[in-house]
Amino acid sequence: MASADTLPAAVQGLSIHSTSEQSKFEGCFPSLNPIDIYRQEIAEKLGAATGIDSEKIYTRLNWTSTLDKGDLILPIPSLQIKKKPQELAQELADKFPESDLVEPPVPMGVHLQFFCKLKPLTETVITRILKDKAAFGTNGNQGLRDPADPSKGQKKMIIEFSSPNIAKPFHAGHLRSTIIGGFLANLFTVMGWDVIKMNYLGDWGKQYGLLANGYKLFGSEEQLIKNPIAHLFDVYVKINAIVAEQDGPIKDLKEQIKAKKEKGEEVATLEADLAKLVDVSEDEKARRYFKSMEDGDPDALALWSRFRDLSIEKYKQTYARLNIDFDVYSGESQIKPESMASAYRTMEKSGVSEESEGAVIVDFTKHGAKKLGKAIIVRKDGTPLYLTRDIGAIQEREEAYHFDKMIYVVAAQQDLHLAQLFKITELMGLKDLADRCQHINFGMVRGMSTRKGTVKFLDDILRDVGEKMHEVMKKNTEKYEQVEDPVGTADILGITSVMVQDMTGKRINGYDFNLDAMTSFEGDTGPYLQYAHARLCSMRRKSGLSDEELLSADLNLLTEAHATELVRLLSQWPDVLLNTTKTLEPTTIITYLFRMTHALSSSYDVLKVIGSEPELKKARMALYASARQVLHNGMRVLGLSPVER
Repeated sequence: MASADTLPAAVQGLSIHSTSEQSKFEGCFPSLNPIDIYRQEIAEKLGAATGIDSEKIYTRLNWTSTLDKGDLILPIPSLQIKKKPQELAQELADKFPESDLVEPPVPMGVHLQFFCKLKPLTETVITRILKDKAAFGTNGNQGLRDPADPSKGQKKMIIEFSSPNIAKPFHAGHLRSTIIGGFLANLFTVMGWDVIKMNYLGDWGKQYGLLANGYKLFGSEEQLIKNPIAHLFDVYVKINAIVAEQDGPIKDLKEQIKAKKEKGEEVATLEADLAKLVDVSEDEKARRYFKSMEDGDPDALALWSRFRDLSIEKYKQTYARLNIDFDVYSGESQIKPESMASAYRTMEKSGVSEESEGAVIVDFTKHGAKKLGKAIIVRKDGTPLYLTRDIGAIQEREEAYHFDKMIYVVAAQQDLHLAQLFKITELMGLKDLADRCQHINFGMVRGMSTRKGTVKFLDDILRDVGEKMHEVMKKNTEKYEQVEDPVGTADILGITSVMVQDMTGKRINGYDFNLDAMTSFEGDTGPYLQYAHARLCSMRRKSGLSDEELLSADLNLLTEAHATELVRLLSQWPDVLLNTTKTLEPTTIITYLFRMTHALSSSYDVLKVIGSEPELKKARMALYASARQVLHNGMRVLGLSPVER
């Protein structure tokens, strides 16, 4: 069991459960997941009664997406028995023996539906949640190399995400990568993996020559210290305007030279003029400055290093607002030249790369991967491309971390780039390494801009959403006056609204960034989730009941349909978490949490706490306290900060 203080910031307040218990079924942990008790019961009873291998039954029992289909469901065709599935379903239902835990199964087409007996389920689920609190749902065994022998240690995962470019706006793609990457890091952490969160910054290249020269012209020490990212962007815009201005005459001259050459006319004078223009251009000066950085000039590197360090400090503050921290700030600049040189040699030796018009390329069509086309590895002028750095990076990370899995959280526009990267790694004789890498992609956000109408920095967007949220909160004067720190709460609600809007659909779908829709308390929004959590906290405060009193509640009193539906939903949380490690979709959790909050809001009028007789009050409050705990745990894994008022 990991202690809470060793957990990353985002999942502080969640603890990780693991167990040394051994079930005969692989991946079965009855002390961590209440539904595993029922899976085990069904598999053993049905196996014994029918002669079908109980292990086979266990692995084919699925949890259901809607409660009317049962708590667990067995798809009969998956048993691969030569009989008509409908007939077999009926036969198995008839043979299923009496059980203290499970109702007689119901054949439904080619499925067998199992419903848990509500009395033992209610007792187990609520007691577990109230005792395990923040650890309920987590399963540290999932991240062990060998659950049967914990001494072999945890599996190691690198998640590369966010990865903005220094001195450029933190745009929508970076926001999505940050939110999805942070969520995946939390998910695998609570499942017991050793997760390394890596930010691979765009921090190298000719643009830094441009930036350094621009800083000499337009830079302000005071502004740089105050807000490095915004100031460097401002400098970058100004120097780029000069580049654009100088580009006009250079382009004109090039066109004149081309036209004259075609007619066979003399161009020496024009070429001399062009050379002079190019020589004094900011673009050429930037190229020379960057060359001095590549050659290790101490002054050039000192200025670049300062830009980088100040930007990282500023990023850290912004990430903290999103409950995200990084273990490693890497970047293009950090990849050693010898790693790239070694990659070149391997590619050349193994016949992966070839020369083409002075450049080095990989022609994937020759390696049985037509769809991947061709990729340039080294330009004609000898400079390496992104792809080369990435190949060097994979090998450096393998040497440094010996990871079991590495996930790149990068927009779908980079699908081809990452497919080429993994294929080259494989062609270099490193198939095992390529197989351990995975690209988690996502669609784009449309129209992400601040109120001033321009795409800006993440801080500006979060500030705008916070201000908008504050306006929405002020509309309910009575509730507003009860909040201790309205501005701070508005900030948390604003961030929640951005994150929940981002996570609501499938990752691959893009969406429209809509301030009004996301900050509403109506519908399935972040503020609605926070409101549901705050309401449960308020009920608990008003009830005046202690943890001990809730644990002593008579849960047999929870007989109403609303109560049993909630219990059944709560019992699914460990399975939802486990399933999310397969879908890798935040919406798997979000959809579950909204199902639960809808069930809650329809139950308040039926399952009243205040005003009901003492024993009933205790039992109902125990149910609501359990729901609050699961909602809290789910929000934490998503990277949200649940508010209490």
